Amino acid sequence: MLAEDRLVEWMQFLCFAAISVMLGMVAVERARRVPPWSLEVLGIAGLSLLVGLAACEEISWFQRVLGVESSEFFRQHNRQAETNLHNLALGSGSLHKTIILKLIFITGIAHNLVLPLLARSRPAIRRYVESIGLYLPPLPVAAIYLVLVILSHVLIDHPRKGELGEMFGAVHYLATAFAAYMVGIGYDRPRMFESDADCRRLVVIFQAFVVFLLLVSWLLAAGTKLNIAL
Repeated sequence: MLAEDRLVEWMQFLCFAAISVMLGMVAVERARRVPPWSLEVLGIAGLSLLVGLAACEEISWFQRVLGVESSEFFRQHNRQAETNLHNLALGSGSLHKTIILKLIFITGIAHNLVLPLLARSRPAIRRYVESIGLYLPPLPVAAIYLVLVILSHVLIDHPRKGELGEMFGAVHYLATAFAAYMVGIGYDRPRMFESDADCRRLVVIFQAFVVFLLLVSWLLAAGTKLNIAL
């Protein structure tokens, strides 16, 4: 499951793609309620774009799916000879391992632990975070995510075990972004669906959707494995 183009990697891509589309919808809807060039709308739209880029980077912009060869630049400067930016060589390592992973770690701890804890006694922190288009995950959910990441690093012995932590993060942010922006859980800004009854129905649909993403990831992984074998 941890190998290239297997279930874990496809699940990351699908979750990031779903988050990007969802945030794009939220940005368009929010722009109807507040000035389109407000920091709140720009923050959500920018986050949508960033997550969409991360999704495409995860599968090297469909390079292996389409059978496209890397250019000379990427063959020389990418540590996996792939058409993506996060594996570009940087010293003895790659951009991903040298810089991006450290930024993800610091951001993840701050967003899931430090800021939610501070916001419990300082509500102004939550208000500011939400005013720039972001949200804070509920502490119990964030704790589960962090524990899963720690366990995956401690209990699993595999050179690509970090992919599991990234998948947990992708699923975690899909769930918490949906909870905040769509149904307003732990979120003080206007939610996408106003009716409590509609929100309850939507939560059930979302749960089925996540299971569907897992099934699609498994099918894509099986298809890729078969293609390589042929």
